[in-house]
Amino acid sequence: MTTHDNTTNRTHRSPIQAAAAVVGAVFVLVGILGFIPGITTPFGELHPAGHESEAKLLGLFQVSWLHNIVHLLFGVAGLAMAKRWDTAKTYLIGGGAIYLVLFVLGLFMAGRNTAINFIPLNGADNILHLILGIAMIGLGVVLSKKHHSGVTH
Repeated sequence: MTTHDNTTNRTHRSPIQAAAAVVGAVFVLVGILGFIPGITTPFGELHPAGHESEAKLLGLFQVSWLHNIVHLLFGVAGLAMAKRWDTAKTYLIGGGAIYLVLFVLGLFMAGRNTAINFIPLNGADNILHLILGIAMIGLGVVLSKKHHSGVTH
């Protein structure tokens, strides 16, 4: 919950809100970087969607136009949801759960030509999705417990 300090007339973000804002900002940055030649290579292989896009962000993570747009939208959602304590918690825990689902899907879909595989995924993406899922859920759970125990007040 954003608190208002009457003595200094400032608005204070809770740690969970700050975490959601940082995660959201990183996703916006990643989405933008996915459209920059040289950071995404080979840029000419960046496809609109699907596993056949051979473009890789930082030479590691397989991306497409759709994948980059999803990163941008997910980041904007994080920035918007960081404005309130409860929505920041939902973003971190819910977003983390989404990334764990993407990890599981990636194990089965990476490189396969199926209708469900509309976002390119490779092994590096799968590992990153697992780490993101665990980290986001961990942040959401730990920071919400600190809030309820009075540590952030």
